[in-house]
Amino acid sequence: MDRTIKKCEARAIKDSRGKPTIEVLLTSDEHEVSAAVPSGKSTGSKEALEKRDADGVGVNDAVAAVNDRIAPKIIGEKLDPFMIDRLLLDLDGTDNKSALGANAILGVSIAATKLSATTRGVHLWKYIAELTKTTPSFPKLYMNVVNGGAHANFRLPFQEHIVVPTDDVLSKGYARAQKVLGHIGTILKERAIDFTIGDEGGYSPHLDTLEGPFALLSDAIAAADGGAFIAIDAAANELLHDGAYELLGKRYSVASFSLAYKELVQKFNLRSIEDPFEESDTKAFSALHDELGDSVLVVGDDITVSNPGIIAEVAEENAANAVIIKPNQIGTLMEVYDAVNIARGAGWQIIVSHRSGETMDPFIADLAVGLGAFGIKAGAPTQPERTVKYERLLAIEKEYGTLA
Repeated sequence: MDRTIKKCEARAIKDSRGKPTIEVLLTSDEHEVSAAVPSGKSTGSKEALEKRDADGVGVNDAVAAVNDRIAPKIIGEKLDPFMIDRLLLDLDGTDNKSALGANAILGVSIAATKLSATTRGVHLWKYIAELTKTTPSFPKLYMNVVNGGAHANFRLPFQEHIVVPTDDVLSKGYARAQKVLGHIGTILKERAIDFTIGDEGGYSPHLDTLEGPFALLSDAIAAADGGAFIAIDAAANELLHDGAYELLGKRYSVASFSLAYKELVQKFNLRSIEDPFEESDTKAFSALHDELGDSVLVVGDDITVSNPGIIAEVAEENAANAVIIKPNQIGTLMEVYDAVNIARGAGWQIIVSHRSGETMDPFIADLAVGLGAFGIKAGAPTQPERTVKYERLLAIEKEYGTLA
């Protein structure tokens, strides 16, 4: 079989927020695949550059980068994902993907891996596992059921309040998380608490205290017969103002903010805290990690931005024990795999994540399984762009059984 690229074409599509993003179509003689690239709202300053037009909204420049600059270079090339990624990196030639755009690069990188797996007749998750020499497994579901921060116009200070089922079987965990989500809706209505729906499909209620969302989630977990812990994404970059963290009208120093986290851990079943401080405060991350120990995951996202070099630096400071992996933060899957290897070498857990502006592409489900990730963040299953990721995970489980 001729495993060469015959066609590479990009177009603009809409993400889950109705904003433009990019989709790449890649074909060989007999097969055709597509890859759609998500977009984040709450972003780390060191993320690779997402190419937007002069208006800051459109993606015509990113589409042109694929069609006019990338396509002529890769058409006719063999379907070797690592070779394609190296070609993309050489063609861009910048540290932050500013020449072509991380969105343009990632669309081609994911499509090349999809097409390579398809032409070989190998399931995508299994192909990723083979490429990375990883034992595949099913991740825990980090379902963002109560949205706040930049994802919900700061109705709640913390950006994500997450339920994480502890069931060994993914389908049982998914059913439990859905029950928790349903109980949250019931509780909010019974208590006449006003709410909207956030960017990631979860509830965004009006609650007046920092503990309010945790109490709500604890009650909903109890109503679903337990079997889950709580995680948050504090997204602390968004909370820092004039040298202090501001939450619900109160200002916190690093010390008092650390104490607030420890109190939440002690009072609620909070076991995973993402971005507890702003991205440059490695010392605060490290101190919290030392105080909480390995019983709580201190998760890097804005501080690590899926960048292998930065993850190595943060690991050297012992500033985390888990990391968020978002492919569009770095640009190529080859770099994603490097980031995962470095994090694993430091003993960290891996959590693969979607973005607030998602697409109908379920790729991160295969990525999480193929990498044997500890967790996956895909939002609440109230939007099709989120549900499709869970459906893909369930399809993998149904077709292949529980993976070792």
